[in-house]
This record gives sequence, C-alpha cells and structure tokens, in this order.
Amino acid sequence: MSVDGAQLWTLNQRLLGVVLDACTRELAELGLETKEFFVLAEVEASPYPAEIATALLLPKASVTVYVRNLVATGFVRREIDEADLRRHRLVLTAEGTQARDRALAALAAEYDRRLARVTPQDRVELQRILKAMLASPASGRTRE
Repeated sequence: MSVDGAQLWTLNQRLLGVVLDACTRELAELGLETKEFFVLAEVEASPYPAEIATALLLPKASVTVYVRNLVATGFVRREIDEADLRRHRLVLTAEGTQARDRALAALAAEYDRRLARVTPQDRVELQRILKAMLASPASGRTRE
C-alpha cells in the first residue's frame, strides 16, 4: 500500500492547526498570539533573534516584532552578550517562563485529548516513527 508523503504532511499540518486553534483562548489569556508563543518557547534554545528566525522558519522582521511584543509584556528581556558586546541575547523572565509553561501545558493537554483516540501501542509506534523521521541521516541521532 503506497502512502503519499504530501498527504501525510497535510494531515500532520491539519492536526497541528486543530490543536493550536483549540488553544487560542488559553494563549490569549496569557497575552500571547500563536507565533509569539513559538518565539517565547524557543528563547532558551536559541537566545538570538536570528537563530529563532532560522529555527522557526520565520522572517527575521517578523521575529523582531514578536520579540518586541514579548519584551513589552515582560516575558523576555534583552541582555548584552558578554562574549560579543555588539549583540543582545534574549532571556526569559520569570513571567515568561510561567507563560511558556502554561501554554505548553495547554497544548499538551489538547494533544493528549487527540492521542487518547489512539491505542498505547500505536502511540509508541508514532513516537518511533517521528524520531526516525527527525534523525540525522549521517549520525542517526534525533534532532529534538
């Protein structure tokens, strides 16, 4: 049985969209738009706006706007990078960490509601498949 990769891609995107749409109210209550949430969630892993843009496949100008909003809401602060005084790195504030964690919990709860429709064995298989798809071809290691 042949499975069309484009169809799987589309189904995955639709699932992600449904989950995000279901969490819009919770994100708004936290003072976050959807893309601002993704930027907020990426700050610890990628503390520079250009890195965030690359990681999230967003235009740098858009990331600049999202960062400006996150700074204004007190979720993120800019600090001079001691290794390169010309650069600013982003740091989550305590409020930003709390908002990120609450937003992640809302997304996880909604995703779990969807996963409840799938058997435990199929969940394990889904996790294995996703990890295999994310693995680097050269190393076999998963990019998380």
